[in-house]
Amino acid sequence: MRKLIATVFNYSLDGFLADEGTEFWKFCFGLPENRQPDDRAHLDFLQGAYAHLMGRTAYESIAGAMTTSTDHPFADILNTGRKVVFSRTLKTADWANTTIAAGDTTGEIDKLRLGGDGHIVVWGGVSLWRSLMRLDLIDEFQLSMFPYVAGEGTRLFDGVPKSSQLDLVSSTASSNGIVYLQYRRHR
Repeated sequence: MRKLIATVFNYSLDGFLADEGTEFWKFCFGLPENRQPDDRAHLDFLQGAYAHLMGRTAYESIAGAMTTSTDHPFADILNTGRKVVFSRTLKTADWANTTIAAGDTTGEIDKLRLGGDGHIVVWGGVSLWRSLMRLDLIDEFQLSMFPYVAGEGTRLFDGVPKSSQLDLVSSTASSNGIVYLQYRRHR
């Protein structure tokens, strides 16, 4: 059965996501390595995904960026990879290899998990992450924790179950102070 892995980029030490237009956003995207990530292990992880899941807002944003990019390392992976967008309002998906999942979230995830090993990457957005957390469907979290206290933005874990035990799988610090954390749901 395939694992569902939520990938959370640009997460601050005080628990905020880098919302567009905030100082934290400017900090994150001002780092050359964040504009052009080249971590081979992470690229291999993304390349090896069975599917890439997104909510409507994340899908529209990422599709706009990746379909026009010629040099972003994620572009080839996402443009050719299988994508599933969870939305009850989106009627068509123009990005190649994209299907729309508009049914019961648990049922749609169960269908994606069947048929083999491997992993499914959940890119976001926040509403999709929270929905999957409330339904206890996420198996692992991969977070990039930035050396930054944002003080503003969106909190990833608002409105989700108050208590969830996680087991640390790995932690890796980069030379610029970003810590990459991988947690598995304790089951």
